[in-house]
Amino acid sequence: MSTLTLALLLAGCKHSPPTIALDVSGHAVNVELADDPGERARGLMYRKEMAEDVGMLFIYPNARQLSFWMDNTPLPLSIAYVDAQGQILNIEPLVPFDRSSVPSKGDALYALEVNRGWFDRNGVSAGDRVQGLPPPSER
Repeated sequence: MSTLTLALLLAGCKHSPPTIALDVSGHAVNVELADDPGERARGLMYRKEMAEDVGMLFIYPNARQLSFWMDNTPLPLSIAYVDAQGQILNIEPLVPFDRSSVPSKGDALYALEVNRGWFDRNGVSAGDRVQGLPPPSER
């Protein structure tokens, strides 16, 4: 195999973030992990679809007030801000392409994005617990 052929094959490979299963108030959701600055900045940008019980978990090195926006994100999403103990602080709708900041209501260590309506359909609300959370990011 030539060097050029190998380079073209590798260029076509996309990095897939690791995934884990979380229990959100008794409901399973498989999430991609965004635990470094680049992955957190990219998030779900440019994605046009996402399976029903799938999402993205943003993991931070320390708890603080977080704020998200939807620049370059065409999917209608909902976000749950989660504290270091796994308790959901607040759940907010996110509007595609909206650059308005949507903040956490307290210090959050995690942010969980899923398809809009997932939390409502599963009866999940602020105060509920998320289990299976990985430790804080070191990055």
